[in-house]
Amino acid sequence: MSEHPRELSRPLRVAVIGAGPSGFYVAESLLKQTQHAVSVDLLDRLPTPYGLVRYGVAPDHPKIKSITLQYEKIARDPRVRFLGHVELGKDLTRADLQKYYDAVFYTVGASSDRNLGIPGETLKGSYSATEFVAWYNGHPDYPDREFDLHNVSSVAVVGAGNVAIDVTRILAKSHDELSSTDMAHHALVALQHSAVRDVYMLARRGAAQAKFTTKELRELGELLEADILIKPEEVALDEAGQLALESADNTVKKNVEILHEFAKKPLEGKPRRVHLRFLVSPVEILGQESITGLKIERNRLDENQNAVGTGEFETLPVSMVLRSVGYKGVPLQDVPFDPRKGVIPNASGRVLEGEAVVPGEYVAGWIKRGPSGVVGSNKVDSAESVKLMLEDLSTLELAGDADAHPGAITALLEARGVHYVTFDQWLELDQFETEAGKLVGRPRVKIARISEMLEKLKLRI
Repeated sequence: MSEHPRELSRPLRVAVIGAGPSGFYVAESLLKQTQHAVSVDLLDRLPTPYGLVRYGVAPDHPKIKSITLQYEKIARDPRVRFLGHVELGKDLTRADLQKYYDAVFYTVGASSDRNLGIPGETLKGSYSATEFVAWYNGHPDYPDREFDLHNVSSVAVVGAGNVAIDVTRILAKSHDELSSTDMAHHALVALQHSAVRDVYMLARRGAAQAKFTTKELRELGELLEADILIKPEEVALDEAGQLALESADNTVKKNVEILHEFAKKPLEGKPRRVHLRFLVSPVEILGQESITGLKIERNRLDENQNAVGTGEFETLPVSMVLRSVGYKGVPLQDVPFDPRKGVIPNASGRVLEGEAVVPGEYVAGWIKRGPSGVVGSNKVDSAESVKLMLEDLSTLELAGDADAHPGAITALLEARGVHYVTFDQWLELDQFETEAGKLVGRPRVKIARISEMLEKLKLRI
C-alpha cells in the first residue's frame, strides 16, 4: 500500500468483468478494505450471476452451491451492482471500461478446454467434458447441444480430476438419483432414457497421481445402479510409487486406499458398470463418421512418476468420448492474452501488455493463474489482486467525475439498446426457478435460454 493514500472526493469506481466466484471475491475484498469508499459493478455476459457455481458444480452437490448465499450478501451491499447480460466486446469495449472506471478486474475464468491431440478427435460422438457439464447444468450456450445417449451403451471419459469424476458419476446415476437435483430439464430427460451401461474413466498415470478429491472418489462407490471395476495391477504401486506415496499428502494416501478397496470389492450385478482405468492413454478414436472404439496404450511410470508408453495397446468398445484433460481461458476483445497458457498475461495480478504493466487493469481467478484449485481457492487470489490495485492507486489515471458516476455507464448501455439485468431482476428469475422446482420436488427448474429469461423479465421488445 502506498505511503500516502490517495484521497478521493467520490467513491472509487471499479468494474469486475465476470460475476463468478473470483468476481465476487474481488468485490468482497474491495468492500472489506477501509482505505477508500468504493462503488463496484459486477458485469457478466449472462443474465445470471455465480458463473461456475451455477453452471459448473455438479447438480448432485448442493452443499457446494450454497456458497451463493454468501455471494448474494455481497451483491445486496449498496456499494455493489450486478449488471448481467452485458458482454465485453459487444455491448461495451475495453476503451469504455477505461473511460468509465478507475480500475478494471478481469475474472472471466477458463471456459474452453484442451484437446487430446489424437486422430479421430473430430468424429461425431467426441466431445469435451466442458460442454457436457454446461449442457446438463443448463448453461445458455448449450441447451440445444445433443448428446445421443439413447443410442450409446459405452462412454469413455478421459481424465482423472474432479470434473472427470463428476461426468462419470452423472452418466452412471439412476433417474431417481438425478431427479431431486437442479439438473437442466432437457438433460434429465435425456439421461432418463440413456442406454449407457459402461463408463470408462481413463487416467494417464497411476492411482497416486490422480487429481480428484477423496469425497468425489468415495461417491463412486455409493452409486445405486453401478458397480465399480478396477484392475488390481493398474493401482498396484512399484517401489518408486510406494516411496512417493509415503511423502504424499493425506488425500492421495486415502485415495489409494479407497481404490484398493474398490479393486477387491465383489460385483453386485448392478445394471451399470464404472471402469476406473489407470496407466492408460488414448492414442486414437476409431471410426469413419461416428465412433466405433477408442484405442488406448498401456503406460508405465518412470523414476519421476511420469507416464511412458509401453507399446501395448487395447481397444475399448465405446461410441462416445468425453475429454477432461484441462481448461483454458478464452481471449476477450482487445485485452492482452497468452494463447499458449490460456490466461491474460500478468505480474501477480497486474495485467501486462508485452513487458509493460497496464495501469488500472487487473486479473483474478483462473484467467490469472490457470485452472487450479477449488472454488474457495479464488478468495486469496482475488484479495492479492485487490491489494495490488490499492498499492497502485496513487499513480493511476482516474476516470472523470462525470463518467465515474454510476448512472453514466447504465445510460451508455441504455443508449446502445442493451437489456441489462440487475440483481433484483436476477432474484425474480431465481424465485421463478425455485417455485417451479417446488411443484416437481426439485430445488429449482433452471431457465436455460437467455431469450426466455428476458421474456420473464419483460426486457425483450
